[in-house]
Amino acid sequence: MDFVEMPAQPRETTILELREFSRRLVRELGFMRTTLADSDLAPSAVHAIIEIGARPGINAKALGEILRLDKSNTSRQVARLEAAGLVKRKAADDARSTELHLSAAGQKLRTKIDRFATDQVSGALRRLVPADQQTLVRALALYADALAHDNPNVASTAAQSAGVQIVEGYRPGCIGDVASLHARFYAANWGFGAYFEKKVATELAAFANDLPAEGRALWLAVERERTLASLAIDGHGGDATASAHLRWFIVDDALRGSGIGRQLMESAMRFVDAHYAQTYLWTFKGLDAARHLYESFGFRLAEECEGDQWGTPVVEQRFVRRAGGAAS
Repeated sequence: MDFVEMPAQPRETTILELREFSRRLVRELGFMRTTLADSDLAPSAVHAIIEIGARPGINAKALGEILRLDKSNTSRQVARLEAAGLVKRKAADDARSTELHLSAAGQKLRTKIDRFATDQVSGALRRLVPADQQTLVRALALYADALAHDNPNVASTAAQSAGVQIVEGYRPGCIGDVASLHARFYAANWGFGAYFEKKVATELAAFANDLPAEGRALWLAVERERTLASLAIDGHGGDATASAHLRWFIVDDALRGSGIGRQLMESAMRFVDAHYAQTYLWTFKGLDAARHLYESFGFRLAEECEGDQWGTPVVEQRFVRRAGGAAS
């Protein structure tokens, strides 16, 4: 099976759902209250305490950029914390700015805030299995990065937070991970069953067992030794008419929108352009977003017919791409 992507729901529905989730997070985390995290401070002051404690010596300008406060509001916030004995100012070495540090009382309060927040998050995570916990971390990292995109003072951190790396070649556990990604997605969305999961696992295992091999390659997106996306090129190069088969291209739903799928495709297209006259893939009708991605890399629909090579009747489609991206 080739690249898959969850059938997209209407954009308006996604927006409404994310707005509702965001409101619930704000309420459940306590940001609607006058004080936060079992302290006597307003939410903005609690965030200031956390950031100053995490970055001793930070100046007011940098603090305001992190908290997204303007200069006057930042100054008032720092002044209030200083008056409460929680923050101390110190002249910087260049004497042109002032460093901010937590006082002993500020450090004690920060420890209390950290303990409260850790207990709050820990209690929620106990209700999630480990795999869902990691999915949540990746999804929230991507969402936070997307929200911060219009802020020039906030650097993109989703990729670093997610900790996903693209590697080439077999990695222990990847066969099971890739088969699981395929099986869960297609069972939930297209009714595929055990036949399909067995087909993916056995054929991928045979392919991986022969690696490294000339004219063949496997790329994986890995986080903490767990495979979250994959793509393989299967074929035998060597002459001007040789063809390659693009296979097992799938991306975990938590990485949608991260660019991982396109990165895998770019690696694969560089590889096939150096080894093959053309590349083909099999998929089926209904994966419209996937088709758009194929076509952006030069693939064109070559044939379409009803079939059941994956154990369930579908309208199968074969896409072909000539070396260099020209359509066939």
